[in-house]
Amino acid sequence: MIAFLRGKLLEKHPNQIIVDTAGVGYDVVIPISTFSALPDAGAEVALRIHTHVREDALALFGFLTSEEKALFEKLISVSGIGPTLAIKVLSGLATAALIDAIRGGQVEQLVRIPGVGKKTAERMVLELRDKMEGLGGGAPPAVSSRAEPAMSDIEQDVLSALINLGCQRAPAEAAVRKARSGDPTTDFEPLFRRALNLVR
Repeated sequence: MIAFLRGKLLEKHPNQIIVDTAGVGYDVVIPISTFSALPDAGAEVALRIHTHVREDALALFGFLTSEEKALFEKLISVSGIGPTLAIKVLSGLATAALIDAIRGGQVEQLVRIPGVGKKTAERMVLELRDKMEGLGGGAPPAVSSRAEPAMSDIEQDVLSALINLGCQRAPAEAAVRKARSGDPTTDFEPLFRRALNLVR
């Protein structure tokens, strides 16, 4: 099993990267929190890896922190949550906010994540509330947005991330445009969080 990967970042997209390690390109699925902290393509990157094996596929899920990986593995232990949905959950809320929502039984917060219904949210709370030892938490980061007349590369990435989470393109694009109209910040994650709130 692959548990750690270090190499050159060949490509990066909101939910997927390719890492070149000794001439082999590894396709790794990542959450938004990891994407927003990655260096530019061409730089070296080190990821903690969860290798998911099925009869018909082998998939790598990558995380920059051990906390993200631990939370991912707790999520996939919940009945009805597979790796793809777990990545969406990690992408839908900042790690600290997700931990707090599970600990606090905040089902209404969890169901706002695309793909998470009430029953799934209730199972997450029921099965994980007492398994959060050693994981951080705290107030979610402040949400901000950016303002420019045309979509920048970051805004295109935000749009792509929203579509990957299951949002329809038209409302997702409208949400990105609305999200950037207040504050001229250029960071991916605050813009993504704001757009995700607006597209619901």
